[in-house]
Amino acid sequence: MADILAVFVGLSYFGVVLLLFLVNVAPALMPPTWLILASFYVLDDSLNPLFLAIAGATGSTAGRFVLLYSSAYFRRFMNQERKSSLEKITNYLKSKRYGFFLVTCLFAATPLPSNMLFIGYGLMKAKTIQIYIGFWLGRILSYYVMISISKIVLTPFTKLFEDRLLGIIVADILSVAVLAFFASINWNVLITEKKIRFVKPKLWRL
Repeated sequence: MADILAVFVGLSYFGVVLLLFLVNVAPALMPPTWLILASFYVLDDSLNPLFLAIAGATGSTAGRFVLLYSSAYFRRFMNQERKSSLEKITNYLKSKRYGFFLVTCLFAATPLPSNMLFIGYGLMKAKTIQIYIGFWLGRILSYYVMISISKIVLTPFTKLFEDRLLGIIVADILSVAVLAFFASINWNVLITEKKIRFVKPKLWRL
């Protein structure tokens, strides 16, 4: 893994964009992207933290764009009740002038994994530039902060990946659980009646 990372480090900022794109296309089992960027900076401190954050955010946003559109394919396996529920929250966010932008930007400004957020957007068939602008700006902020403190508080990415693969798997399992919970909420009732109810559990047809 260290040898693979070294190859991308040798490509400078282009390597950052390329690696972050590849990582963000994957729906699961990928390490946190801010940790990858921190490792770039640890391995080559001649890189400018702000430029590194911008390059990382650009690659991440491009990768999530692909993940969102590919995730929309799986909407066909959802029953009509779940589709209707997700359409309600989509319309609600659309009704707010900067709904998608604010939600995505605030989420992206944290170091939380965003794979399930974009899979959720894909299932919702959300198509707005607000998502990508919000994600890009939010990621620049979070990446810049994490890169700036990387040499003080972070374990290099290669060591973390080799020693704590189980942690990455657990994080992805939790992300899937959150997505399943999100998809099970009856958003029609929540938005119109301000009550939390859940869609009757039915197995998605495979």
